Amino acid sequence: METKKPPTVPGVLTRLAAVLGAEVKNRRLIIPEQYGSGYCAGFVFNEHIRLMIMNYKLKEDLEVENPDVNGAERRILFKFQNVIPKPDAAPNGRQIPSVFIATSRINAHAVIPVHSNTSVINIEVDAGYLQGLFDLSEKSPVLQSLLENAQPLLFEEMVFPSLLPIVEEMVNESVAEPFELFFLRVKAEELICRLLMELEKRDGKQLYALNSQDIQVIYKLKEQVLDHLETPPVISDLAARAHMSPTKLKRLFRQIFGTSIFSYYQTFRMKEAARLLQSEKRSVSEVGYQLGFTNLSHFSRIFEKHIGLKPKKFSSR
Repeated sequence: METKKPPTVPGVLTRLAAVLGAEVKNRRLIIPEQYGSGYCAGFVFNEHIRLMIMNYKLKEDLEVENPDVNGAERRILFKFQNVIPKPDAAPNGRQIPSVFIATSRINAHAVIPVHSNTSVINIEVDAGYLQGLFDLSEKSPVLQSLLENAQPLLFEEMVFPSLLPIVEEMVNESVAEPFELFFLRVKAEELICRLLMELEKRDGKQLYALNSQDIQVIYKLKEQVLDHLETPPVISDLAARAHMSPTKLKRLFRQIFGTSIFSYYQTFRMKEAARLLQSEKRSVSEVGYQLGFTNLSHFSRIFEKHIGLKPKKFSSR
């Protein structure tokens, strides 16, 4: 008797193809020209882990129901953004590769907007499967709470450089059909493992359940801070805008991003300084003053602390 093989294509990809009047071939959907450009690829490795690579631009937003969503499942979502290079995109210091890590009790698609211009990689993995791979008794409260998947949690991590070659292999390496699922599953699990190793370093002793409104407020404030890199954030002003106490604001921000508001701001401030020096060939004084420094020696010290070189030496490379 022939055993029926389980599906290797996510249901949502099949549903999207039906909406666009297109066909999924070799687990890949090419977006028809009348709707936009790019592609969406999906892989179901087994009942524990699946992968979606989405790199497309649609002429208008579409709503596609995900038939794979099951309220009884306890899946953790790893959502990578800004990891697939866009050849026609202008350099932007804000587009830092990062990953959202969310428990199944948060609708990440609702709190993190996905637009018609999408370039992301999603990995969904069963929390119970991951739990079986680790001895939780020795892990940090952050990692333990994530893998238990018992409350709504969201973390964001910047994607460190050593992860980008793995992503590059997943997106661009040509692998023979018999090995494709095996190859991509190994790469997906390596990404997850390395991210969990980073999360374990976080020092959060108590985690607070999040709700969609609080997450949206925190992300809106984060964008406001990054929109004004020339002005250091003032916690009391941010808290008033968020209608939160300063204590709650600082606690939730650190829980999501793993660092304080000022440290996060300073990191992006220096990344923008590096971009202006290198990509736009601005002078050290122009960049320092543009980013709100009145003392260029102070700017030089902060830049070296974050980037590893003094700004003048960095710009002359």
